[in-house]
Amino acid sequence: MPKLSPADVPEIKLDSAAAAVEASMTREQRRGLFEKPGTVVYAIVELSSKSYTGHAEGEDKAPNVKLRVTGCEVARSDEDAKALIEARRAMYRGRQIDGTFDEVGKGPIHPDAQLGDLTASKPSEAELKAHKARVEEQRRNEYVR
Repeated sequence: MPKLSPADVPEIKLDSAAAAVEASMTREQRRGLFEKPGTVVYAIVELSSKSYTGHAEGEDKAPNVKLRVTGCEVARSDEDAKALIEARRAMYRGRQIDGTFDEVGKGPIHPDAQLGDLTASKPSEAELKAHKARVEEQRRNEYVR
């Protein structure tokens, strides 16, 4: 990997592959985004760097890195969206506290505190495993008939 000088700040470019985003959205959400321009959805995304340019010696191109969405979950309820909005606000406050004046005042800066109540009401890994086992058992029972 190339090393950047302390003065270099790579530009971020988003890869056009959005399959992870599309897969996590309901049909109604996708239709709503199309039919009502300006509609907003909230999501948790995982970004991975896939390529970079501007690294050759003497290259006059500014360095940039291309990111791809490699994981995504879109809020499917108002409760989920509100939790993500609060987490985003908490993270933003944290950035302000780290470098600028926070006009909102000191508040929670750890997003995990905002998401705790939300995740507590969601299925656990064990519950998901049990659900999958029930579905598989139903399929086997239907196949036997």
